[in-house]
Amino acid sequence: MSSILLLTSSPRADSLSTDIAVDLAGKLQAQKAGSVVVRRDLAANPLAHINDLFTGAIRKPADARTVEENEAAKISDELVNELLAADTIVIGTGLINFNIYSSLKSWIDNVARAGMTFKYTENGPVGLATGKKVYVVLASGGVYSQGPAAGMNHAVPYLKTVLGFMGITDVETIYVEGLAFGPEAAEKAVGAAKARAEELALAA
Repeated sequence: MSSILLLTSSPRADSLSTDIAVDLAGKLQAQKAGSVVVRRDLAANPLAHINDLFTGAIRKPADARTVEENEAAKISDELVNELLAADTIVIGTGLINFNIYSSLKSWIDNVARAGMTFKYTENGPVGLATGKKVYVVLASGGVYSQGPAAGMNHAVPYLKTVLGFMGITDVETIYVEGLAFGPEAAEKAVGAAKARAEELALAA
């Protein structure tokens, strides 16, 4: 059975990154008979920041952990299993201070696990979460896909780097940008993003 992992991270009730990501996941599901969407709303249900107990727990096999360590690693184990089970991942985030929301960063900190989503070898690290397609929906007030502000867009390079480290290299980005340039520019940006999402869903 095909699984689509949908990750939304914006705290905004009127979030365009969330709306378009949800819509895209639905369109992708419609393209694949029998597929399911597994959603993680990281803003409504934020993950705790990792701590010393967690970092110690994930370095041990489950049967060597204390009760407290197993509890600390439990949610991370669940998140890793969701990631590994997914064929497709849809990520919705806004660009805040030139990068992703901290709620999404916490998810990454939970799933980037040595021995589970990547491993170290004598030739360097190797990703283990291969064979997946990722769609990133990135909303921003300014224009960061190109032009003078492109160098301040750390969100997409970061996501491609960390996903690639885990073996996920097929990444498409849907920009919803220029939203702060007035109602007409915002309407045009949303229309272009929805059209791009439709195009990508049909091509899936």
